[in-house]
Amino acid sequence: MVVPLRFSAADDAGRRVSRYREVPPPAGLASVVQCSWEGVPGWARDLRVLPDGCVDLAWNGRRLVVVGAAAPVRIPLSGSGTAVGVRLRCGAAGGLLGPGFAADTVVDLHDLLRTRLVDELTAAETPAAQRIVLTEFVGRRLRHGFEPDPAMATAVRALSTPDTRVDAVAGRLGVSDRTLRRRVRDAVGYGPKELHRVLRFHRFLGRLDDLAAGRTTLSTIAAELGFADQSHLGHECLRLSGSSPAQLVASYARHDRVAETDQTAAS
Repeated sequence: MVVPLRFSAADDAGRRVSRYREVPPPAGLASVVQCSWEGVPGWARDLRVLPDGCVDLAWNGRRLVVVGAAAPVRIPLSGSGTAVGVRLRCGAAGGLLGPGFAADTVVDLHDLLRTRLVDELTAAETPAAQRIVLTEFVGRRLRHGFEPDPAMATAVRALSTPDTRVDAVAGRLGVSDRTLRRRVRDAVGYGPKELHRVLRFHRFLGRLDDLAAGRTTLSTIAAELGFADQSHLGHECLRLSGSSPAQLVASYARHDRVAETDQTAAS
């Protein structure tokens, strides 16, 4: 999921500040963990988190959840306490957690696995210690044989390119279309066609800086990223973020972080 808290953000009156930071994973987990993170909400509001193919294990001091979807997710933030998490790379979650992680956009980890992880997180006294608990949990799962599908790294790379067809990816992996759809769904939470659309949208988010600075245009980016036209790009942005491309660009220009779009101070 796209960054759940901005690196620094003040509320409308400038009274409170949200803070967020990412920490690289241990070398031995870099193939499955993109980063661990911690954030302080600062004030109460709903936060919109956008899809990017990754899955987060997140702990807010009370609840340990798995967050992953092919649609924007709204997460209520209380404005108190620190949240921590581990972001799993695209395609890693199914092997580590089992395909049931995709039963909903936000799932309690306890409902998926019998684990004492909540007790360990509660006993950890600092966000840094809680992050270590989560990364060690991932390491234990790997050591016990819960590994990502080895073909998923190749599939994700292929589905990241603009004009990739699902049948071509299946052929590259030497499997049928049906088998590819099942394996991607088990690994990511949704099928290869939807993953291709999510990854294309995420590449668009990576171009917002160029758009905000006037270095390119929506029509040019639509062509470069494999959208049929600018209208197609607009439709996909609305579906995957709830905002138009122009709204995403404006939000980026104001905040330097797309995920801040719907962060508003409590009334």
